Amino acid sequence: MLDAVVVGAGPNGLTAAVELARRGFSVALFEARDTVGGGARTEELTLPGFRHDPCSAAHPLGINSPAFRALPLERYGLEWLHAELPMAHPFPDGSAAVLSRSVAETAASFGPRDAGAYRRLVEPFLPRWDTLARDFMSLPLTALPRDPVTLARFGLAGLPPSTWLTRRFRDEPAKTLFAGLVAHVMSPLSGLATGAIGLVFALAAHARGWPVARGGSQAISDALASYLKDLGGSVHTDYEVKRLDDLPPARAYVFDTSPTALARIAGFGNHYARFRYGAAAFKVDYALDGPVPWTAPEARVAGTVQIGADSAEIGAALRAASREGRAPERPFLITVQPGVADPTRAPAGKQVFWAYGHVPGGWTGDLTDAIERQLERFAPGFRDRVLARAIAGPAELAARNANYVGGDIATGAATGLQLLLRPKLSLFPYATPHPAVFICSAATPPGPGVHGMSGHNAAKAVWRRLRQAA
Repeated sequence: MLDAVVVGAGPNGLTAAVELARRGFSVALFEARDTVGGGARTEELTLPGFRHDPCSAAHPLGINSPAFRALPLERYGLEWLHAELPMAHPFPDGSAAVLSRSVAETAASFGPRDAGAYRRLVEPFLPRWDTLARDFMSLPLTALPRDPVTLARFGLAGLPPSTWLTRRFRDEPAKTLFAGLVAHVMSPLSGLATGAIGLVFALAAHARGWPVARGGSQAISDALASYLKDLGGSVHTDYEVKRLDDLPPARAYVFDTSPTALARIAGFGNHYARFRYGAAAFKVDYALDGPVPWTAPEARVAGTVQIGADSAEIGAALRAASREGRAPERPFLITVQPGVADPTRAPAGKQVFWAYGHVPGGWTGDLTDAIERQLERFAPGFRDRVLARAIAGPAELAARNANYVGGDIATGAATGLQLLLRPKLSLFPYATPHPAVFICSAATPPGPGVHGMSGHNAAKAVWRRLRQAA
C-alpha cells in the first residue's frame, strides 16, 4: 500500500507529492492530461517555433515561494530570467509608471507627490520579506508565525480594501498601478484584504523580481516532476480519475482539483456547495512579427505590462465582470512578453505575447476585438505585428484545465472571506469529510498563483496524519 496518492499534477499537486516523498513516504501522482503542469505549461499554440504559456507566464510568487526556494529545482533545469523591468503600466499620453526591483525607481515613476508615500508603505516590510512571505503564505495553522509583529503590521495595512490603502496616494500613476496589481486576482478593488494583494505583488518585485522561466513555465513543472522521480515517486499521465476506486490503495489521498471535482470523485455530496467561482479570463496568445510597439519606452523593456488608463477604468472593468455580469467595453489587461527576457521562445526577430481580460464566469462571447482595441491605445500598430492568434475564452480555459471552472483561473472567487478562508470557513482548510482525503489546489490558502504553497501546506497536514497513524 502506498503512503499517499496525489491527483492532479499542477504546481500544488507536484509540490505536495515532492514534500511527502522528501520525508520518506511512498508517493504516486496521477494526472489526466498527457503532461504534467496544470497552470504551468508551455505549448506551441500558434505557429511552429513559438512557445506559449497557456496560463501563467510571469512568476513573482514562484521565485519568492518559500516552498520552491527550499527545493533544488535549479538542478533540474529551472532557471529564472529577468527583464530590465518586472512590470510597467503605460498611460495614454505615452508616459508610464513602473514596478522596478528598485523602490526608489518605482517611487520616482509615481511623481514627487507620491514618491514618499510609496516608500513609507513598502520599505518597512522589505528587510523582513522572506519571513513575512513564509508567514503570510503558510497561514492558517500550518506553522506558527516567525515574526508575528511584522505580520500584524502587514495585516493592518493589507486587510482593508485597496481603495482605502491608495488614499495615501494623491495622483493617478500610483493609484492606477496599484489597482492593476490588485486586479491580478480578478477581485473588485473594494474587497476585503485587496490591499494585501497589491502589497504582496509589489514587495515580491522589489525582493526578487517578476521573472519568467527559461524555455517556458513548463520548466517549473518538469523540474518538480523530475525531482519527485529522483525521490522515488511515480508520475502517471493520461490517467483520469472519476472516483476514488480508480486509484490504488493508499493511506492518504491528496487532490489538486477544484472542490467541485473533489466532491464528485469522493462522493462528498453538497459539502462544497457554498464555494463560489468568480470572474473568468479571456486570453489571447499571439505570435508576433517583432516586439509590441508600445508608445511608452518603459513598456518595451518590461516582462509584464498592465493595461488600464486609470484606476477608475480598472475598477469599472472589474465590477462589470465580477458583479454586473457583462464584459467590459474597455477591459483591464494583464499582458506578458516573455521574449524581452527569453529570446528562445520564438524564432529570431519574432515574439510570443499574451493578453487577458476579465469576463463573467462562463461567458460565451468574444473579447478579442475589445482586447486589441485596448492594445492599440497603448501600442499603435499592434495588429500589424500579429502573425497568428490562439483564442481561449472561459469554455476553452476550462477544457484545458478542469480546475478553471467557468474559466475562473483562480479556482474560486478571491473575494470576501473566501479570499482568506478557502474552500470553507474552517481552521483546517486542507482536510475534508473523509479523514484520509485532503485538498491542496488553489482553492485552499494561500490561493491562486504558481507558488506551490497550497501543496506545501496540505502536505504538512498529510504527513502529520500519517505519522499519527503509524
